[in-house]
Amino acid sequence: MTSLPKFFSLSAANMYKQCPRKWKHRYVDKIPDPPGEPALIGTFAHHVLEVLCEKDPEQRTREEAKKIASETWSETVNNQAFQDLALTEEQQREFRWKAWTAIDGLWELENPAEIDVLSTEKRVSATLAEVPFYGIVDRLDQSNEGTVVTDYKTGKPPKPAYRDKALDQIILYAAAIESETGELPAKGRLLYLGKDSLELEINISQELTSKSTNQFAGTWADLKRDCEHDSFDTDVGPLCGWCPYAGICESGQKEIKKRLGAGRMRLDAPALQLI
Repeated sequence: MTSLPKFFSLSAANMYKQCPRKWKHRYVDKIPDPPGEPALIGTFAHHVLEVLCEKDPEQRTREEAKKIASETWSETVNNQAFQDLALTEEQQREFRWKAWTAIDGLWELENPAEIDVLSTEKRVSATLAEVPFYGIVDRLDQSNEGTVVTDYKTGKPPKPAYRDKALDQIILYAAAIESETGELPAKGRLLYLGKDSLELEINISQELTSKSTNQFAGTWADLKRDCEHDSFDTDVGPLCGWCPYAGICESGQKEIKKRLGAGRMRLDAPALQLI
């Protein structure tokens, strides 16, 4: 029997729904899942914006963001995960350009000097529908309508059909904040930064939080069943080509080879180096 985790985040829930075996390798077996370049770009951009939004409103300028990025770059360079990428000088310049594009994208969506920031990187933990939820909110703002939950994304915006699903994270954050403070946030915002900048906004309601927490609880119930039986299925598909555990997953290797033979797997898929 496998023990349930003490806390369950939406990212962990999404990994479990994507592939229960992958979740087990990451959260039970504790096999490292090193972040790739896109994740490290996101971490760097998030950190710069966190420091920026903690400053007085009049200081939240592009120039100040550039200064923060320059001052904190050494932290990224000295990070072992970044060093493991073994980027050339040219590739490092490309990394910095992509990171700055994401940071600069904030001004395409809002003027941070005009935002009433309540907190940044707020850790929230709450029991939602009997599930021990945990998450980190990028920013909590105050508006005339009430509290606003704001989250940054540095990846590509979702296609229209998947935008409601993307907002689940914001809705769960809002539910956790209500559990902690007794006040339900009025709005949620997802800010997709970069060249394809996009803002998704939603009015938070009890109906929405109930729906999202019930779905979250359903995933937890499935996980609980798998933990009790110590059985975690492998859900194969195109994402097997990007799984860091492909080297120890027989089903995943078969899927990758099948897709390669059918011409349905990109030749630059990282997992190809593992099998």
